Amino acid sequence: MKLFLLLSALSVLVLSASDCNDKKVSEKYKGKLEIAGICMNYTIRITEGTIDTAKISASWTDEVTNKNYANVFRLGSPCDFPSTIKEGDEFYFVIDTAHPKECAVCMAYYPTPPRSLNIKVVEK
Repeated sequence: MKLFLLLSALSVLVLSASDCNDKKVSEKYKGKLEIAGICMNYTIRITEGTIDTAKISASWTDEVTNKNYANVFRLGSPCDFPSTIKEGDEFYFVIDTAHPKECAVCMAYYPTPPRSLNIKVVEK
């Protein structure tokens, strides 16, 4: 009986230690809210950090202003984006791989880059 308890305790320790090693720490990026379009049609530019260029638009032109932007993406998680961040503000974020929270967002349109990312704003 004591051997069974000892083996059970040892198994729990080994399995819990392997879980700690499997958790991947998300890379932190710095971004700038370039365009705060109507109805959370937000365009964010990466200002610090190396990201897979397949996840963002390397070059995109706003068809309203004809202004060109580099390394931008459309905000894919508007429900979690802080209302305190205004156009021109810089902030830190991680890519959020969890299922995005659903909320009501109006359907008015403002042009955004074709690629979007779900992000979570974090402290510096």
